[in-house]
Amino acid sequence: MQRLLTGLAPTLALCAALVAASPALAALKVGDKAPDFTAPAALAGKDFNFTLSKALKKGPVVLYFFPAAYTSGCTAEAHEFAEATPEFEKLGATVIGVTAGNADKIKDFSKEHCRDKFAVAAAPAGLVKTYDVALPMPGGWSNRTSYVIAPNGKILLAYTDSNFAGHVGKTMDAVKAYKAK
Repeated sequence: MQRLLTGLAPTLALCAALVAASPALAALKVGDKAPDFTAPAALAGKDFNFTLSKALKKGPVVLYFFPAAYTSGCTAEAHEFAEATPEFEKLGATVIGVTAGNADKIKDFSKEHCRDKFAVAAAPAGLVKTYDVALPMPGGWSNRTSYVIAPNGKILLAYTDSNFAGHVGKTMDAVKAYKAK
C-alpha cells in the first residue's frame, strides 16, 4: 500500500498542477449584480476606505483579485495595470486590485508595484467567499479573477485565469465595448 501511495504522489501532483494552471470560469457571471463592499485600501501609500458603490458613481470599475502582494505574477500584473491605468482613466474607469494574501503589505505594494497609479485593497473577511474567488488551499487567498462592473452594478466581464498576462487586455476590451454603446 505504501508503494502504491508513493507511486501515485507524482501523478496526483501533476493533476493538481494542471488544474491550477488551466483557465477557470469566474464564479459571478456576466449580468450578475456585483456585491457591494468596503475595504481598507491604499493609493500611493496613503490609506483610505474603498467602497465599490461609491466608485461606480464615477463610471465602470475594473475589480481584479490577485493571490498575494510581492509574488512574481502579482507584481507583474500590478505593473501591467499601472501602465494601462491612464487609458482606463480616459475611459472613465476606476481600477482596484484586491488581495487576501499578505494584505498587511498593500500600502507599500501600492507605491512600489502599482506605481501610485491605482488603489489596492485588503479583502475584508468574507469578500473572497462572496465573490467565490478562493484558491483551493488554506489561508483564504484569492485566485486571479478580473471583473469589469458597469455603473449600475452589473458585471460586464468575469475572467479567471492563473496567468496574469491576459487580464489587462480583456478588461480594457470590456471597458471599451461598454463605452462604445
